[in-house]
Amino acid sequence: MVVWIVVALVVLPFVLLGLAVRPVLTRLRRLRRAAVALQRHAGEAAALQATAVALQARAEGLQEQLATTQRRAAAVRSRRGG
Repeated sequence: MVVWIVVALVVLPFVLLGLAVRPVLTRLRRLRRAAVALQRHAGEAAALQATAVALQARAEGLQEQLATTQRRAAAVRSRRGG
């Protein structure tokens, strides 16, 4: 009889601990997957940012070319008289 009481006092806390730890471990797995997904998205965002910087530089270059072309067209028009 005493053995059963001792076993219950020793085993029952371990069973309860296992039951309490199980949901935490499940959440940790989900958090790890979410962290990996966030890292992947951060990498994609960095690549998109680099592309955006390159596109902005290209747009500024095109804007300068457009301004030059407009000045030349105005000069040609003024030479032609109109």
